[in-house]
Amino acid sequence: MKLELRGITKTFGSLVANDHIDLTVEAGEIHCLLGENGAGKSTLMNVLYGLYQADGGEILLDDVVQHFAGPGDAMRAGIGMVHQHFMLIPVFTVAENVMLGHEQTRFGGRLDLSSARAKVREISDRFGFDVDPDARVEDLPVGAQQRVEIIKALSRDARVLVFDEPTAVLTPQETDELMAIMQQLKASGTSIVFITHKLREVREVADRITVIRLGKVVGEAAPTASNAELASLMVGRAVELTVQKELPTLGDQALVVEGLTVIDPTGQLVVNDVSFDVRHGEVLAVAGVQGNGQTELTEALLGLQPHVRGSIRLDGAELLGRSVRGILDAGVGFVPEDRKEDGLVGEFTIAENLMLDRADGPPFVRGGSVQQAALAEFAEQKVAEFDVRTPSIETKVGRLSGGNQQKVVLARELSRDLRLFVAAQPTRGVDVGSIEFIHKRIIETRDTGVPVIVVSTELDEVTALADRIMVMYRGKVVGIVPGDTSRDVLGLMMAGETASIEGAAA
Repeated sequence: MKLELRGITKTFGSLVANDHIDLTVEAGEIHCLLGENGAGKSTLMNVLYGLYQADGGEILLDDVVQHFAGPGDAMRAGIGMVHQHFMLIPVFTVAENVMLGHEQTRFGGRLDLSSARAKVREISDRFGFDVDPDARVEDLPVGAQQRVEIIKALSRDARVLVFDEPTAVLTPQETDELMAIMQQLKASGTSIVFITHKLREVREVADRITVIRLGKVVGEAAPTASNAELASLMVGRAVELTVQKELPTLGDQALVVEGLTVIDPTGQLVVNDVSFDVRHGEVLAVAGVQGNGQTELTEALLGLQPHVRGSIRLDGAELLGRSVRGILDAGVGFVPEDRKEDGLVGEFTIAENLMLDRADGPPFVRGGSVQQAALAEFAEQKVAEFDVRTPSIETKVGRLSGGNQQKVVLARELSRDLRLFVAAQPTRGVDVGSIEFIHKRIIETRDTGVPVIVVSTELDEVTALADRIMVMYRGKVVGIVPGDTSRDVLGLMMAGETASIEGAAA
């Protein structure tokens, strides 16, 4: 089925999310929609899927104009969507999830689960998915859950299939499996729209590439285009994609964590007897698929988790049991994984956000009053040093782009005298240009002798920054390996394989 979008425009108040976008996807083609987070890719696909109503433009399938009042209309027309965050009911079986919303009944109104099971088996056998229709979704690995989403779409005769950032929660091996599935779907005649911001995946699977920046189509490219060419299209300038770093000059042990255990509010063991150390002048990257205890680990280091056992010693001093303020005062800098919720106050100005860690005394507060001149001088200096793109230090931080918001967090944390720097998902939702800048500052911090912990689900980021890599799976440490360990080995470790650690270096 041929898909054509003509002049699609979608606004949210004064924000123009899609600005007269044209896109054509031929039958049996994998068309990649490339752009940074916030570029307008997902908005465009939500218009296609009927979740949003366009303010202008039209959708055509096989040259026939379509009018979708909602997702049901889009599905009936042959459009399916595999969302980044799976739309599955964990306690339902695969067959129950597949039939949800399209229930068939037998005599007496009983659900016809047998036909749903048969449909799952038929699609699973056709594409080699190996999915049990009677398995509960919550018991399946993430890669298998994604295959269930694909089966759902195909069971409704989807001939155009949209994948919205589909690899965000997958290991490298699961990503490779998904790429193979896309090729199978293409061979069967399915048209695929593949939304991503990961350049390596684009070049591996796409037939054609359309690049969106700030809601507009800024160019098309062939998969033979280099990463540098694609990156420059995405951000509008040349970008250095390789992290430049020398071999580390390691000092003594700085942070020593022993037997760290975290229990969440439901009583679940989310960090299980974790031990590791970080030396002065070293980057330890924590890798793993999202949800394997990394978030709780970083929160425990900062005193944000209430139920923690074990020991956390920084330069010989025990941090466990101290307040968050006490840990920050001990010289720990922290970039949280959700900057909007935990790193910034959106209605505060840039200047006000830059003093959040030091609002209880000099140099910014004396006698209970904010020293405006000192704060303004500091804020102007940091805005320039960290290249924060803003009309004024008095701009509310919530009005900045994601990359500029992250730079404000970095500026605040790296402007203190640090003895440890912890950065969780430091480049999540920022553009390629900001990633380049953030990576450079992390390495500069390491090179001053400060120990650094980087937690990231982006394997390219992990291998670019790390001197050593600690892989977590289901709350435990699978292993700690050198920073040049191969992606294949790291991917197996992220799936819980411990036998592959020996000889892990590439």
